[in-house]
Amino acid sequence: MGERDKDALRVNFDQKLKLEFHETKVTSDASLLAYRELDEVFGLTAMSHSEFYDNRKGKNTQHNITALLRQSIYSRLAGYEDTNDAERLSVDPAMRQVVGGRAKERTAASTSLMGRFETEILTQPQNLELLMNLPGYLGRQGSGTKITENYHSRYG
Repeated sequence: MGERDKDALRVNFDQKLKLEFHETKVTSDASLLAYRELDEVFGLTAMSHSEFYDNRKGKNTQHNITALLRQSIYSRLAGYEDTNDAERLSVDPAMRQVVGGRAKERTAASTSLMGRFETEILTQPQNLELLMNLPGYLGRQGSGTKITENYHSRYG
């Protein structure tokens, strides 16, 4: 049967994720998977876990800083201009996969959490400085070499 007999497309950031075309609409944001794959190669959001300042203090933190940053970035890439659609996106299968972490099994962050992240955490002076200096940060970390190595190890 031609196309249907071919293997499903897999992404390197999550080999468990299998992409297949079925005639029903599951998500309108599947293109985010390609952005996430690039993010994985370049390591852009991975550095946020160790570099970003997280001012949340409680033990009830459900989403780490990397997941929140990814949700913020990928929702903008999908064309959503603010956090108003975060509740709907929190259950979208593509968004849950690209955010990663807890979101893969449950849901991504809610509208209120995304609002707090973007207005209280992301705007911390040290986080703003890191974002503004991201190209320099990646250069200092030798990311050019790491990017090339990552690419060649994955794609030959």
